[in-house]
Amino acid sequence: MSKEKILTVQDISCVGQCSLTVALPIISACGIETCVLPTAVLSTHTAFRPGWTFRDLTCDIEPISEHWQSENIKFKAIYTGYLGSREQVDLILKLTERHLEKDGAVIVDPAMADGGVLYKGFPQDFPKDMARLCAVADVILPNITEACLMTDSKFRTEYDEDYIAALLGKLAKLGCKRVVLTGVSFEPSKLGVAVYDCNTRKTEYYFNEKLPRMSHGTGDVYASAFVGAYMNGKSVYDSAALAADFTVKTIEATMDDADHWYGVKFEKEIPYLIGRLK
Repeated sequence: MSKEKILTVQDISCVGQCSLTVALPIISACGIETCVLPTAVLSTHTAFRPGWTFRDLTCDIEPISEHWQSENIKFKAIYTGYLGSREQVDLILKLTERHLEKDGAVIVDPAMADGGVLYKGFPQDFPKDMARLCAVADVILPNITEACLMTDSKFRTEYDEDYIAALLGKLAKLGCKRVVLTGVSFEPSKLGVAVYDCNTRKTEYYFNEKLPRMSHGTGDVYASAFVGAYMNGKSVYDSAALAADFTVKTIEATMDDADHWYGVKFEKEIPYLIGRLK
């Protein structure tokens, strides 16, 4: 896949390492021209104490797209993260029709849930809307909660390979080409991903040592590193593995700083990511 410009569509938190403040620097560091379409602006991400501000930018998406049309702007890939509403999903589907190059890729991180529950603010039927976007994707990167919600599957904290295989099969039926299922663990000390080709039905796993720290924003770090690697021509599996290694490095870089609870120090590990790409 050539190193042409991509578009990432998600919200931006002015403080807090997630969404666009993660995607833009990481993908750009991978040598990819990264264009952005913010879906909302927040003063901080929502793990901060109540009082953060939120401005919905849904009404700006269509005028921006129309201007791009007048300039004949196209993208080699469109990568979506957190989307706040059914209307935004519909607008992004229109974006892919208007602005994706003929052989371009759609990469969807259906960021909407974790720990068995939807994030606050989403209606209970929102996973059905996210599934519509996943249906047109070349690669989707759900965690297990998001996968269960989009496929009407029972969420479990303890499971075996048969459970994961069934979940991957259901995700494939959404219409996507490949699945990178994150947060997979068959033993307490390991955490990894399952990479599934929906055509060949082949599953490959990649695991790292599980670190004793929960960190905000690591899903966005992972997805962004995946996109950067994939757009540099690496396979889905190699991109998934590299992104996992990079995410672990960013957590390790933050382990000794209890005050840095709101994200991970991914900036310190960008040289590692660039080195791996080379």
